Amino acid sequence: MKTEVIVETPTHKWLYFGRDPERNDKIIDTNQYLVQSGHQSLLMDPGGIELFAPMLASLVRHLPIEHLTYLFASHQDPDIISSLGLWDQTLPKAKLYSPWLWESFIRHFGMNNIKFEPIADEGGKLLVGEVELQFIPAHYLHSSGNMHVYDPIAKVLMSGDVGAALEDDNPGIYVDNFHSHTQKMQFFHQRWMPSNRAKDNWIARVRSLDIQYMCPQHGRIFRGEQVKQFLDWFAALDVGIAS
Repeated sequence: MKTEVIVETPTHKWLYFGRDPERNDKIIDTNQYLVQSGHQSLLMDPGGIELFAPMLASLVRHLPIEHLTYLFASHQDPDIISSLGLWDQTLPKAKLYSPWLWESFIRHFGMNNIKFEPIADEGGKLLVGEVELQFIPAHYLHSSGNMHVYDPIAKVLMSGDVGAALEDDNPGIYVDNFHSHTQKMQFFHQRWMPSNRAKDNWIARVRSLDIQYMCPQHGRIFRGEQVKQFLDWFAALDVGIAS
């Protein structure tokens, strides 16, 4: 599994995990992100059950497992959180933050030890070590209860399925050519994002944030000016289309 530090500040850092070469080719590739600050850390959208072993092996190269104190699930999909039952056995004192709407669904993946912390529809905040992260509402993009994670210090937005792309094998971590990358995003967004109204609400909310890195759960990371390019492209895209 490929690992890279996205950004590091005096108080914390963001790490990327993904591109698992051992995954079954019938399983969609996913990105996992970790915020580490002091003796605490947050693992976002930790992945499917098949990813647990390589994910755990990669994590322990960077921090003691007891420093993994929080998990975050942006929504209920199996590629997001079906590994929960195994994390529940590994991290009995951890807490899982996720939209309140999905608690009864997420529990089907197994949660006897980890404590579920519901995120209200309007979002919320979480202090991880020395950094305060924000939960940003992203309802209906694509899940009816959906959240993203924003770091105002590192200027990173973990954007879940927004910005996702269907990539070829072994792509780079960062978007290199925005125009050609849109061809890998268009079908995904038009089919999986059901509401132009929800899309426009999210764009208006996100435009007010200072974002230098936009990190989706599938595909490549957007940097700098590419974030505005994505928002402009997404604003012009008609979504909720099936043909």
